Amino acid sequence: MSGGDVIFLVEDARWKKPRGLTARLKRAAGEALAQEGFKGQTGLTVLLSNDARLRALNRNFRAKDKPTNVLSFPAAENKDGYLGDIAIAYGVTAREAKAAGKRFGDHAAHLVVHGVLHLAGYDHELSRDAKKMESLEVKILARLGIADPYERNA
Repeated sequence: MSGGDVIFLVEDARWKKPRGLTARLKRAAGEALAQEGFKGQTGLTVLLSNDARLRALNRNFRAKDKPTNVLSFPAAENKDGYLGDIAIAYGVTAREAKAAGKRFGDHAAHLVVHGVLHLAGYDHELSRDAKKMESLEVKILARLGIADPYERNA
C-alpha cells in the first residue's frame, strides 16, 4: 500500500480525542489511494474541521448554505502528484454516525475513503456512478475491517 504524503490539519480539537484516529484515517486514505493505483509522490491534505467551516466551504464552493460531512477539492493540476484537499466536519460526522448506529471512527474512515475517491475522479450524481463508487468504498472499507456502510437492514 502506498499512502504517499497524506497531511492532516486538525482545526477542531474534538478530532484529537478518539485515540489513534488520525493514524486510522491515514490508513483509510492509503487504502483508497492503493485501490486506485496511485503510487509514489501522491499527496493530499485532509482538514479535520467543524460544521461552521464546512458550511462556509459548502456555501462558497457549492452555493449550498448548510454544513455537510465531507467536501473534496481536486487539484487544478496534478502537479508533483498532488491530488487535492478533503475537508470533514466533526459535528455532522458524529451526528450521522450516532443516527446510523456506527462507530465514529468507522464513519470518519468512510468519509476519508469517499473523499479520496472523489479526488480520483469518481462521483455519485448518476445512479450507475453511485453504484460504482459505493462498490469501491465497500471493498476498501472491508480491507480496513469496516462493515458495509450501505448495507440495508430489511
